Amino acid sequence: MAHPKRKHSRSRRDKKRTHDKITPLQMQKCPHCGQPKPSHRVCPHCGYYRGRAVVTPY
Repeated sequence: MAHPKRKHSRSRRDKKRTHDKITPLQMQKCPHCGQPKPSHRVCPHCGYYRGRAVVTPY
């Protein structure tokens, strides 16, 4: 089995991990009720999406 000849530096190791971060959800104001909601999702407060009632809220 192959083994690395030299140890990779911290910089080189961390370059591979640059895309592993978690980005927060982009929140928008719901046009129907005004509450914050994630983009391109049904509003959890009123159940509307793109101006129409899709689900009944809890």
